[in-house]
Amino acid sequence: MGWIVRLFVLMQLVHVVFCWGKHGHYAVCKIAEGYLTKDAMATVKELLPDYANGELASVCSWPDDIKWYYRWYWTSPLHYVDTPSFKCNYKYGRDCYDSAGRRNNCVTGAIFNYTKQLFSAYQGYNPNLKYNLTEALIFLAHYMADVHQPLHVGFTGDLGGTILKVRWYRKKTNLHHVWDTLIIDTAVKTFYGSDLSTMVRAIQRNITDAWSSDIASWKSCRHHDRVCPNLYAAESVRLACNFAYKNATPGSILEDDYFLSRLPVVEKRLAQGGIRLAAVLNQLLNFEVKIGQSL
Repeated sequence: MGWIVRLFVLMQLVHVVFCWGKHGHYAVCKIAEGYLTKDAMATVKELLPDYANGELASVCSWPDDIKWYYRWYWTSPLHYVDTPSFKCNYKYGRDCYDSAGRRNNCVTGAIFNYTKQLFSAYQGYNPNLKYNLTEALIFLAHYMADVHQPLHVGFTGDLGGTILKVRWYRKKTNLHHVWDTLIIDTAVKTFYGSDLSTMVRAIQRNITDAWSSDIASWKSCRHHDRVCPNLYAAESVRLACNFAYKNATPGSILEDDYFLSRLPVVEKRLAQGGIRLAAVLNQLLNFEVKIGQSL
């Protein structure tokens, strides 16, 4: 585990762009922690590296930190899936491939893959597996958050909004970064006393109160599947069309009207990502089976 610790420390010095920001990943995983069963939480803590101090949320940004390094560059396409420009729908067979045309190399494919790895180890009773389950857990948690960011299921023509230049108030930026980071950062500063934990608690209260009747439908997958990233991606691209891209043409100045109308969408997606991540982990890790770990 030493190399993971060293890499984690080193990457704190690196500026990372084009990813649901650290605040977003922290929020999703912190929400998920609150809905894990006792056994699932125990298994998560067993898998986490020592420096995480038993907190999944503290390492949920790790896949963003490493993707720029040669050894991990293969993970770069796994953070998103783009749809044809102006197509407000998602289809796995049409959309899930990387820039080299390799199929299944996208965020939904990654979620299927790491769910399968954890299922095989903890439910499949196969002691011969060589999966690194620590990595599988962290990658799954990270990509579950990514697929809920609407512009991680954006258009191919503008690379999910990364080349669509706008202003966020007075700041020059791109539309993807607005949704990754700036909406959350602005909300934390404006409404939550510059305290991310306060924002997370507010979202948790909404889950308990305003959204309580929606929780069952959020966790539900068709055909009793363990995870349904295709559904999450389809939701995201519809939100991208209806909220992210709407009134955000190149050169647009996005201010209060845009911020205040989009913040509820962002907060709900953080909530959905957290609830769904917990639901998946509760199914996969509902009792402790200590096999298949290769660290």
